[in-house]
Amino acid sequence: MAGELAFDNDAWHAAMPFGKMLGAQLVGGTADEVRARLAWAPELCTAGGVLHGGAIMGLADGVAGTCAFLNLPEGASGTATISSSTSFLRAVREGHIEAVARPLRVGRSVVVVETDVLDAGGDLVARVVQSQAVLR
Repeated sequence: MAGELAFDNDAWHAAMPFGKMLGAQLVGGTADEVRARLAWAPELCTAGGVLHGGAIMGLADGVAGTCAFLNLPEGASGTATISSSTSFLRAVREGHIEAVARPLRVGRSVVVVETDVLDAGGDLVARVVQSQAVLR
């Protein structure tokens, strides 16, 4: 099932409506790397105009789940996040963020994905490591 992402933003949003609600846009994806972008917007912020951690995590979880899906073993039907650890490293007050997810380990029952979230200047905003259960 591993391979290249064979659908566009509309299909991605249909599979993951929360990403559409956030305003996330798929940039590209293969089994080795999935990228998506989220524009800073005041309605996604907390105090002081800082992009909310939940918005950052929503984007990161979406690309990690997509990356895990593209790495599913034969006979699997999907994934579900079973654990997630996030380190927030800097605030975002303008521009956009881009999440880049890469598999760390692909197993028969769990896929582990690391996602870096970068600001518009390419600086690291957050690092997320997730375990995704393989569903059958």
